[in-house]
Amino acid sequence: MRPVWILDDEPGMRWVLEKALHKAGWSVRCFSESAALMEALSALDETDESQVPAVLVSDVRMPGLDGLGVLAKVRQRLPRLPVIMMTAFTDLKTTVTAFEQGAFDYLSKPFDIRTAVDLVGRAASAATQVADMLSPEARSEEEDGMVLSHSQTMQPVFRAIGRLSASNATVLITGESGTGKELIARALHRHSHRADKPFVAVNAAAIPRDLLEAELFGHEKGAFTGASAMRRGRFEEAEGGTLFLDEIGDMPAELQTHLLRVLAEGCFYRVGGTRSIQADVRIVAATNQPLEQRVQSGEFRADLFHRLNVIRLRLPPLRERREDVETLAQHFLHNSAVELGVPARQLSPAALEVLQHFDYPGNIRQLENICQWLTVMAPSPRVERDDLPPEVMVMAGSEPGVHAIEPPESGTALAGSARALPTPTEVVDAGLPSDWRRALEAEACRRLYAGEAELMDRLQQDFDRTLLHAALDASGGRRGDAAQKLGIGRNTLTRKCHALGIDGSESDVS
Repeated sequence: MRPVWILDDEPGMRWVLEKALHKAGWSVRCFSESAALMEALSALDETDESQVPAVLVSDVRMPGLDGLGVLAKVRQRLPRLPVIMMTAFTDLKTTVTAFEQGAFDYLSKPFDIRTAVDLVGRAASAATQVADMLSPEARSEEEDGMVLSHSQTMQPVFRAIGRLSASNATVLITGESGTGKELIARALHRHSHRADKPFVAVNAAAIPRDLLEAELFGHEKGAFTGASAMRRGRFEEAEGGTLFLDEIGDMPAELQTHLLRVLAEGCFYRVGGTRSIQADVRIVAATNQPLEQRVQSGEFRADLFHRLNVIRLRLPPLRERREDVETLAQHFLHNSAVELGVPARQLSPAALEVLQHFDYPGNIRQLENICQWLTVMAPSPRVERDDLPPEVMVMAGSEPGVHAIEPPESGTALAGSARALPTPTEVVDAGLPSDWRRALEAEACRRLYAGEAELMDRLQQDFDRTLLHAALDASGGRRGDAAQKLGIGRNTLTRKCHALGIDGSESDVS
């Protein structure tokens, strides 16, 4: 039996793999450094089948020539040899590059040893190997940073991008808002053979429905009022490249029919046009809505759904990949600092711990916003726990410097100070917030993330009620004095008290 070659600078990893493969009936040859493997490769007698390895399993990060460099040289000498890459540092760039250079598959450490042995068997028995893939164009460092990940939940996405680089298959990306669906779409384009052609993005929810058809397909001169000249649509702009249709679930029903025709027939008509136009465009669609449910409710065409759902990529929310928070935060803090021309902020261990336990309703986009906020608002280069924005601390259950004060219930009588508010001295002694705006911001964020509706009216009522309670308490329940302190008319105060359900017995009728 032809041997399996293992290249890894970690003795423990070599030992575990060797024992497991021996048990499965394989002969194994191990290498602790890439130089030794290169020497064995150059001395290889390809006429002796027993010497030629059946599979190469290689680590990526090693001293000297790394695994990707080894992969490139092995592919030159033995282009049909299946190579399995493995690393603990799993990110988009490394994974996609491995597939582009012809890797058979990718193992993310730590992995189940049975999975590794099964993968070696599949690689060895494969009749055809993964085709050589095209070299990518220069990568955007910022975009790659947005999808940095060491999380196992992102590995299926990264693998798919690598495998799809030579494909024209339609892709449907699903995931919550802010998970980076457009960034993945751009990565699919950048790592495809269409990379030198346009990438065009359209948000179906952001364009009025009566304009969306002309936006997508263009229009002829005179097609409608205001159409003073012919205009090419997004399909024509994306010719030869990729068209990204974001929020596809919000596409109007009549346009769903037109899009289905393009996917089925590969052609379309401009609005007001009679000439069929061929569309050489790869479609990548995205949604944060459950399309299956919209199909069942009749809001989305079933046949269009099946046309789009050829390859589906699910992007996990950030709360499912908390191990990525530190890397992403460092990336965003660096970008914000460069943009503003200031030193990059550094997270203290305590601040990082809070960020890692935050649930991020807005996902990666929210983390980026938080890092921009810290770059502007943090008082020093080192970000401490209490420097974090209010919405983070509220959801973490410990908003800094703010102690919750329950709003008074409707109908509370303040005459006679049945529920007296704290005096200025008591406020200081109790450590209550001196910056009420920060406390208000924290409360607003808490309610917004809890999904509360009509927040402006509710907070305005709470604000008015709190001021009236405080003024009446400070005036001993005398409405005339309270109105004077607030700078409003007595009748206005009485009307507000009645509207807010504040019952105060007059102790001053003058």
